[in-house]
Amino acid sequence: MAKPNVKEQIVTSSLELLHSKGFNATSVQDITEAAGVPKGSFYNHFASKEALGLEVLQRYVDAVGTLATVLHDAALTPRQRLQQYFDGMIAGNAANDFQHGCLLGNFSTELSNQIPAMRSAMQAAFDGSSAQLTAVIAAGQQDGSIASALPAAELAGFVNDAWQGAVLRAKAEHSRAPLERFVRVVLDRLLT
Repeated sequence: MAKPNVKEQIVTSSLELLHSKGFNATSVQDITEAAGVPKGSFYNHFASKEALGLEVLQRYVDAVGTLATVLHDAALTPRQRLQQYFDGMIAGNAANDFQHGCLLGNFSTELSNQIPAMRSAMQAAFDGSSAQLTAVIAAGQQDGSIASALPAAELAGFVNDAWQGAVLRAKAEHSRAPLERFVRVVLDRLLT
């Protein structure tokens, strides 16, 4: 029988805990109990809770990146790519009844002033997301399906920021309505 990967158990358990409870409200003890490993095992794999947080954040960003592959699907129009991307993001939020929000947004509000390395990682993640949206918006501007004369990067940054606000509101209300409103306004008004 294969031995379980202790580091993977810790990261997987931490992703759920940190996303649902928050970074500061989750102790190393909480993490090791959820992972079913001794507390000493934590420090065999991570120098600190902050190091684990960075790995969990990267895991989350990678998962969102998987959803973002549709943004590169040239068989779809730019609008279809954006629609499918945001539909996938809404489904991800629905999976926890809109209670957890976005880990990137949650960590931003909780940790950006506490852990400089975390702030840098979050900024890089937001920049990467905006870059992907910029490419799709620029493609729409080039084919005429997005008529806005604003620069694609400016629109993408705004869309990314507005999405974070809609996710925060959905979390506060435990409702998909803010996310659906976001998609309607962005796709039917802003990017027409």
